[in-house]
Amino acid sequence: MAVLTIRNVPEEVRELLTRAAKRSGQSLQAYLLAVLEREARFSRNAELADMEPVGGGLLSMDEIVDAVRAARGEAPGGDGRAGVV
Repeated sequence: MAVLTIRNVPEEVRELLTRAAKRSGQSLQAYLLAVLEREARFSRNAELADMEPVGGGLLSMDEIVDAVRAARGEAPGGDGRAGVV
């Protein structure tokens, strides 16, 4: 695991992050790690969106979901209702 250090964080920013961590029942360390992990996933989504389509044909929703899961390193399959509430 890597160790990151962030210098020159304004006091107001640190305080706001500390309060957010407390509200979520986490330490500041755990809260910031979750924020970084979420941002990393979002940046990966942007990379996927910028990729050129393969095959040139239309894909079904199941094929799209499986391709996104595969690109994320997740197991393909399921009921094809990912994200449906």
